[in-house]
Amino acid sequence: MTPPIERTSTRSGDALDVRHLPTFAFSHRSPMWWGTMGLMAIEGTVFALAVMTYFYLRSHASRWPMSQFPPDLIWGTANTFIMLGSVIPNWLAKRAAEKLDLQQVRVWMVVCMLFATAFLVLRVFEFKALNTSWDSDAYGSAVWMLMGLHTTHLITDFYDSLVLTVLMFTGPLEGKRFVDVSENAAYWYFVVVSWIPIYAVVYWGARL
Repeated sequence: MTPPIERTSTRSGDALDVRHLPTFAFSHRSPMWWGTMGLMAIEGTVFALAVMTYFYLRSHASRWPMSQFPPDLIWGTANTFIMLGSVIPNWLAKRAAEKLDLQQVRVWMVVCMLFATAFLVLRVFEFKALNTSWDSDAYGSAVWMLMGLHTTHLITDFYDSLVLTVLMFTGPLEGKRFVDVSENAAYWYFVVVSWIPIYAVVYWGARL
């Protein structure tokens, strides 16, 4: 499979001949790119509202955390390093996809899945180390809401990445699948970037 060649449409009488246009494209030339950007904007707004809720509740509490200890730092910090490290294989998978390099896409998608699996496993330990429950008080509800929202995005992107990885090995292989891999990596960047402020709020918001 070769990269799409830039072609233009031609007019034949009153009809527009688009037979020679490429069937897929990357970046802003792809509808998938615009959909991904819109999804990031919506979900970023949700994260921002959740963070604002956390600080609103904190501003009305005489003690924060109310009756619990702050979350243990070990698992959240370890997961942050894993999350930051996952950017590299995702970047390599994205680059390989945009070159239509199937072998490299397969390799780096598998590595991406290993990073995502490791993060989800440690996320279980994170929940256990929050030192509060979702229904204990307003603090617990705010922390679990932030963690729950981010974990939901992790699980959905894990599933999406798993499906793409399987398709890259089994087919059917079409040009748009490489676009899917590229945009999936871009969405993972968003998952990583959004985790940084959430980590700061959850793990350090109760310590400052």
